[in-house]
Amino acid sequence: MFDKLFEAQQKAGEVKSRLDSITVTGSAGGGVVVVTANGNKQILSVKIDPVVLKEGDIEMLEDVILTATNQALEQAENISQTEMAAMTRNMFGDMGNLFGK
Repeated sequence: MFDKLFEAQQKAGEVKSRLDSITVTGSAGGGVVVVTANGNKQILSVKIDPVVLKEGDIEMLEDVILTATNQALEQAENISQTEMAAMTRNMFGDMGNLFGK
């Protein structure tokens, strides 16, 4: 039992490392804001086209940043869920047959 627990911890560490190396982006406002995150849902960078600053519309800039950030985090969440599901399948096999499927 401890072997399985240790193996699970190792696999989780491997997945975290893999997710650290995966990058996703979200963009909004026609690409005036681009947010990059990793698969562990950490924001790595925010790029803002200087043209937005010239317009001086702070509320629009805030909305665009929020939209781009949420897009990047949603992609990161999807990748994270996919990686965790694959790890679980690899560790425990397809257990769907246990319940008559």
